[in-house]
Amino acid sequence: MTRRHWGIRLGAGLLMAFALSATVSAQRPAVVAAASDLQFALESVARQFTADTGERVTLVFGSSGNLTRQITEGAPFDLFLSADESFVEKLASAGLTRDAGALYAQGRIVLFAPHGSPLVVNEGLAGLGRLVASGGVKRFAIANPAHAPYGRAAEAALKASHLWQALQPSLVLGENVSQAAQFAVTGDATGGIVAYSLVLAPALRDRGTYALIPESLHSPLRQRMVLLKRATATAERFYQYLRQPAARETLSQFGFAAPPQ
Repeated sequence: MTRRHWGIRLGAGLLMAFALSATVSAQRPAVVAAASDLQFALESVARQFTADTGERVTLVFGSSGNLTRQITEGAPFDLFLSADESFVEKLASAGLTRDAGALYAQGRIVLFAPHGSPLVVNEGLAGLGRLVASGGVKRFAIANPAHAPYGRAAEAALKASHLWQALQPSLVLGENVSQAAQFAVTGDATGGIVAYSLVLAPALRDRGTYALIPESLHSPLRQRMVLLKRATATAERFYQYLRQPAARETLSQFGFAAPPQ
């Protein structure tokens, strides 16, 4: 066989390899890593996306800090929705994202008390303070501030209200805010500080009472999303879908404010 023929066959083989690679990439499920405060809201948006487009995405929930670490270590995610934009900025600085991403929402935290708890949420953190002083708080749940933005917001609000030190013996830390919400309704829990989006979902809506915590007590929960370098076409379309009015309306139903400009 002549060198020319070998060149033709090699070129054809490379084209077929590239085509196969593109096909495999297109067929690979889009995996979306999302902060756990989004669990119910994003599941609803994903169902809408599938109904509208026929495409599916796989959702993985966790604390923003842990998901960021997993992405840094090579986790096979296509799109990341963080509860704190600083984690997206960290990944972008490391060259692991397509760009700087986009703000998609601003979150809120609430004081939550399960049915039967002595905590009166409509008195806010002042009521919690009186209960702490009387020794009436047994277990109080928040997300772990070390890697969960909602935990950091809870810590900041408690510190601003001069309750952080007094609550230390009663604190139960969830790996993420979704687990903290579970802790807040189980056992002899007095309550907790959790995401507004979670108490609006069916799983918690009828399990207790809640009151919004003033935003002045913590830094804004500016939530940012970003496409990662390996993102599939489906992930790109879901990213754009999240910026459309229908998805924004769903997010607002779960207590997420429109992203600040």
